[in-house]
Amino acid sequence: MSGTSLDGIDAVLVDLSGPEPRQLTQHYSPFDDSLKNALLALHLPSHNELHQAQIIGNQLARMYAAAVAAVLTQTQSPSNAVKAIGCHGQTIRHCPEHGYTLQIGNAALLAELAGITVVSDFRSRDIAAGGQGAPLVPAFHDHVLRHPDIHRVIVNIGGISNLTDLPPRAATSGFDCGPGNLLMDAWCTQHLGQPYDDNGTWAASGKVLPALLEPMLAEPFFALPPPKSSGRDLFNMAWLKSKLKDNEAAADVQATLLELTCRSIASAIQKQCHGAQEIYLCGGGAHNQTLHNRITVLLPGCSVNATDSLGVNGDYLEAVAFAWLAQQTMRGKAANLPTVTGARHPCILGAIHHA
Repeated sequence: MSGTSLDGIDAVLVDLSGPEPRQLTQHYSPFDDSLKNALLALHLPSHNELHQAQIIGNQLARMYAAAVAAVLTQTQSPSNAVKAIGCHGQTIRHCPEHGYTLQIGNAALLAELAGITVVSDFRSRDIAAGGQGAPLVPAFHDHVLRHPDIHRVIVNIGGISNLTDLPPRAATSGFDCGPGNLLMDAWCTQHLGQPYDDNGTWAASGKVLPALLEPMLAEPFFALPPPKSSGRDLFNMAWLKSKLKDNEAAADVQATLLELTCRSIASAIQKQCHGAQEIYLCGGGAHNQTLHNRITVLLPGCSVNATDSLGVNGDYLEAVAFAWLAQQTMRGKAANLPTVTGARHPCILGAIHHA
């Protein structure tokens, strides 16, 4: 899995032979600044972008293959012991309103390099059926994190934040809430030269600016009812700069961006997840204690914890989810949730590249 945070690749080896997925090992491969900047550039029209997308897709395939090799080496597992690789690829455009989403990573090359069957392009089939193609992980959350009597909400805070609503004895739902870490990370990189605000310390040093927060919260996306999804196509530095007056203190902008993330998550839960009792955070944002504390304040009727408290490693939960999604594809089973994505019907997701 490599997501909208553009920080790197999460690889896991997962045993799916039992009733619950069992993560055997994990490996993280960071993106260097050159690759991250090249991927960011592909989110916008540019000269020779089609060629660049294919070249960078090949580079990603080689990095994915190296990550696969790493988890196999760690467990001394032969490649023929692996049924399939579930590879999400790197999203460079997500435009369900135009009927497409685009993840690069050359799955055919990955299958050739790894010698293992690859399942990729998970989102396109759902979009073809009228869905958003996202989020897809709620089906997995439903499989592993649902409680028969407690109303849980799982909040994944990556580049974009999304939630899964798991009410007892009712259908699972979910949707993208808005920006997670991507605006905070970009602002931190620009002003501190650091890839992220460790524990939200810089944000905590500033004050929230209502004159900035209010126009950001007025973005029409936040008022849309589910199903809905978003990405860097909407929430990006150009979007942020359009809201700035250029006289704001940098730390105050960071504090306001953290408040935007927390408010959009809390508001989504209050409006769409009535009766929620337990909130579980996963993804990179789960490590941000300032963010965690603020969500707790905004949702006084709920307990707020990381999924790690349930014995589920939140840093690799999405990677495990795509292993499970790949298994559903290989078994010919539908894995989208129309109640989440808005698709007209359940679909078998993904394209298979045989070894």
